[in-house]
Amino acid sequence: MANMTRAVIGSASEIEDFGPLLRFLLLNVLIALGLFVLWYFGLLQLVLATDHTRVSILIFAIFCLTGLHCLYQTVVISRELVRARKVRDVVVAESGSGLRIDGDRVVTGNGSALEPGIMTNHIINIIRKRRLQSERHVDQTLLLRSLADKLRAREKLGLFVSEALLRLALLGTAIGFILMLIPISALTSFESDTLRSALGGMTGGMAVALNVTVAGIASALLLKLEYYLLDNSIGKLFEMITETTEIHVVSALEQPAHA
Repeated sequence: MANMTRAVIGSASEIEDFGPLLRFLLLNVLIALGLFVLWYFGLLQLVLATDHTRVSILIFAIFCLTGLHCLYQTVVISRELVRARKVRDVVVAESGSGLRIDGDRVVTGNGSALEPGIMTNHIINIIRKRRLQSERHVDQTLLLRSLADKLRAREKLGLFVSEALLRLALLGTAIGFILMLIPISALTSFESDTLRSALGGMTGGMAVALNVTVAGIASALLLKLEYYLLDNSIGKLFEMITETTEIHVVSALEQPAHA
C-alpha cells in the first residue's frame, strides 16, 4: 500500500506536502458519511420537509459550493508545497553558486532552473529589488508582507461565507418565530379546533426555526474547519518560503560578489 501511494503521489516528502489535500478528503468523507447516516434514519428528509422557507436548502447549497472552492485552493497549495520543497532543495544544495534571472526563470550558477511557482516568483522579486537598490542589505519585509496577504486572500471567501451562514441561521430562526406568532395573532376564539390549528402552526414555525438554526451552525462550523486546515497549509508554505529565502537567498545576494 505504501509503495502504491509513493507511485501515485511521489516520494515521502511529496506525500507529506500533499497532506493538506489528504486531510481535506478525509474530513469530507466523514461529512458524507454523517449525511448518509442522517438520510438513512430519515432526519435529513425531515429537515427538508419541515422547512417551508427553503433556507436550509440554500445553506446546504452555499456550503457545497464553498467546499469546492476550498478543495481547489487546497489542491493549489499542496502543489505549491511540492514545488517550494524542490526549490528549497536546489537552493540549499547550490547555495554558493549564486542566482540569476533568465527570462521568467531563476537559474543557479550551475545552470539548474528553479521550479516555477510562488517561491520562485518571490525569489525573482528579491533579485530584482537587489539590482535596483544601491544598498547591499536586502530587506524583504515588505515583499513577505505582500506575499502573506496574497496567500491569505485564498481563504477570505471561506471566512466570509462561514459568517454569512451563521447570519442565515439567525434569519431562519427569526422567520420561524414569526411563523409561530402568526397563528396566535389570527386567533378569534378559544375553541378546541381553533387552538389545535394554532398549535399546529406554532409547531411548524418552531420546526423551521430549529432546523434552519442547526443547519446553519453545523455548516458554518464544518466550513471553518475546512478552511482551518487550509490556513495551516498556507502557514506551512509561507514558513518554508521565509526560511529558504532569508537564510539562503538573501544571504547570498548580500555577499560582496553580488554587489
